[in-house]
Amino acid sequence: MQEHGGNLDVARQRFGGRAEDWIDLSAGINRLPYPAGDVEARHWQALPSRSDIEALHQAARQTYATDAPIVALGGAQAAIQLLPQLAPGGRARILAPTYNEYAAVLSAAGWDVSEVDGLEALAGADLAVVVNPNNPDGRRHDRSELLALLPRVGRLVIDESFADVAPSLSLAPEAGRAGLLILRSFGKFYGLAGLRLGFAIGSELDIAALAAMAGPWPVSGAAIAIGRRALLDRGWAEATSIRLAQDCVRLDREVAVQGWQLIGGTPLFRLYETGDALAAQEKLARGMIWSRVFAQKPGWLRLGLPGNESEWARLAEVLAR
Repeated sequence: MQEHGGNLDVARQRFGGRAEDWIDLSAGINRLPYPAGDVEARHWQALPSRSDIEALHQAARQTYATDAPIVALGGAQAAIQLLPQLAPGGRARILAPTYNEYAAVLSAAGWDVSEVDGLEALAGADLAVVVNPNNPDGRRHDRSELLALLPRVGRLVIDESFADVAPSLSLAPEAGRAGLLILRSFGKFYGLAGLRLGFAIGSELDIAALAAMAGPWPVSGAAIAIGRRALLDRGWAEATSIRLAQDCVRLDREVAVQGWQLIGGTPLFRLYETGDALAAQEKLARGMIWSRVFAQKPGWLRLGLPGNESEWARLAEVLAR
């Protein structure tokens, strides 16, 4: 398994405590989640119907401002696992540094994988991957830049897992174009990562292939019910986007006393240069706050945003020690 945030078992093994004792800021997931509410018994007891799945698809199309073919999957990760099977193995180029599952999954499937540092270096690839906004540094690319790249690659995958907080970047409205595939995560912005829900949006050919590989019931009845309810609640989404933007400023201000330098991020996480990320991580962990470090970047520390005021208070207390 690749190194990821959300690995609270590692934190507990090293520093002790119960899972409920910790504030997990390692994964960039909204700590004030959408209120899931009650789920009708039929969503637990019966297999998801075609009409229920299509209702979820329609809600996602409305939210992502697209009329392109779409398929719900068990998180964006489920789509990543299926990517190598969309075409015979060839040259895959990934704009890096970024989410590490792309290189791992494609390499394991026999693709010739290279990580590159600029959009121009993606040209000529059979499969090009761009995460926009990027994880972990928040790098952003304009829609026009990415569309200009589309004719120069075999298939262009745009991972928009963190685009709920930057909707103007989304290429979902263009997703019907041949060779363009958009991946969306539900769990991060809505704070319900355990629901395991995401979407792939693209051409009829690609979406049909992904749907066939995923099988007849790719997501649970509960995920359909809660996901549809949340996606259609635009008032909650707008208020949450405003809060997250404000909380980014607050977090940057809280850590500034440590001398950490902001590298980038999104309204769901911040990336700091600390000089010694392991020492910074340990300082936080002694106060039961877990963060994300990167083996290849010894100074980088990624922090999600605290949720309620008690979490903010604990962070301030730990930083002041």
